[in-house]
Amino acid sequence: MVGIFGIGIDIVSIARITAMREKQGEKGLSLIFLPSELDYCRARANTDESLAARFAAKEAVMKALGTGWAQGVAFTGIEVIREGEGKPEIRLHGATADKAEALGAGRIHCSLSHGAGVAIAEALIEKACK
Repeated sequence: MVGIFGIGIDIVSIARITAMREKQGEKGLSLIFLPSELDYCRARANTDESLAARFAAKEAVMKALGTGWAQGVAFTGIEVIREGEGKPEIRLHGATADKAEALGAGRIHCSLSHGAGVAIAEALIEKACK
């Protein structure tokens, strides 16, 4: 039986992401999102909804890890992917992956949603199998 390491949830205003994108442009986006995430979101009908959902997912993962945006955990160390029409998946990279492993975090489950001007995400992290 696998135990739960942590759970996190985050909600973000889509207008906040739109304002950030308009004010900070590509430089600001690159501090939060990986190129693969930006490519995916730009191919969607509403780019800012997709960006907001991914931003919320990254925050939810940070909360589930119990670190927030600290201890080596960074926005660009968390990648939200979606293969085809499948469910969203989380991949960790670099220092973020190292920190998660050191803490004993295992597989990450994620759910995304958006509507009525907001995006929400939940992350559940299993304990690593030993």
